[in-house]
Amino acid sequence: MKRSLIARWAASSLAVFSILSGHAADASKPGAGVSITPIFPTIAEERFRGEIAVAGLKELGYNVKEPKETEFPTIYVALAYGDADFTVHNWKALHASFYEKAGGDKSMEKVGQVMTGVLQGYMIDKKTAEQYHIKDLSDLKRPEIAKVFDTNGDGKADLTACNPGWGCELIIQHHLKAYGLEPTVVDNRGSYFALMADTIARFKQGQPVFFYTWVPQWIANVLVEGRDVVWLPVPFTSLPDGNNEQDTQYQGQNLGFPLDVVEAVMNRKFAENNPAAKKFLSEYRLSSKAESEQNYRMQQGEKSTADIKRHAAEWIAQNRQTFDGWLQDARAAAQQ
Repeated sequence: MKRSLIARWAASSLAVFSILSGHAADASKPGAGVSITPIFPTIAEERFRGEIAVAGLKELGYNVKEPKETEFPTIYVALAYGDADFTVHNWKALHASFYEKAGGDKSMEKVGQVMTGVLQGYMIDKKTAEQYHIKDLSDLKRPEIAKVFDTNGDGKADLTACNPGWGCELIIQHHLKAYGLEPTVVDNRGSYFALMADTIARFKQGQPVFFYTWVPQWIANVLVEGRDVVWLPVPFTSLPDGNNEQDTQYQGQNLGFPLDVVEAVMNRKFAENNPAAKKFLSEYRLSSKAESEQNYRMQQGEKSTADIKRHAAEWIAQNRQTFDGWLQDARAAAQQ
């Protein structure tokens, strides 16, 4: 009889221990059993940022699906309808119209600022700027200045512009009208990085260059501001939506594009049901310097998906204490 009681006590204790152990395991993996779908833009240079987020969510126990990739306007539609659960690629100012048209705060939630101090604007090579005393974009209204940047013999300046669907192309088109540049400037759109490869090649041959760019990305490591190229400011702020009170100033120059912030955005319902994922994404931060350096590694040949995932793992290892802090806060949020 005693032996039977002892056996039952032992079995009961083991069961309680197993339950408690299970709770402990669940506490470290609050996302266990939950699938989450990321959505990224098709720009390979943007994937590093996303892979760091994916790695963190996996450590929280989430079953992270293969990221969907599409153009920016479609990203927000997918998030709004629940076809994807999160992105870390929302440019607060640049993508504002995409976000609002897809449903805005009613169907999505901006949960955190992943990267601050993001710049966009126009650049020309420093040598040409100094030789022709080019001070701002409106100088290209003069045919003799525009011709300096002509690469195909039509007498117009050739601007290396951005891909349709990125959002920046809308501002560029607006600028050409607002500053009276349509008769003298052509914005060349297509595959941006292929076009920039030609632009960099021309620069290395000593030819004038005129291009749109943003920071962070690897081009800033090849055509260095102040040494090789300079920002070409605009004469006054003019934006497509008419909201010209936005801050477009950088170091005393009007870049013509709002200084931006890259945000994490989630499907609103998913965010409400998954406080751990929301908390982690709300605290996730990446410096523009780190992304630029990683993008430069891609330009040097380390550009496969496996390479990018390795870069993300290396960044996490180098920032493990901070990363673990985000995870700890995410786990605590799940217990509240």
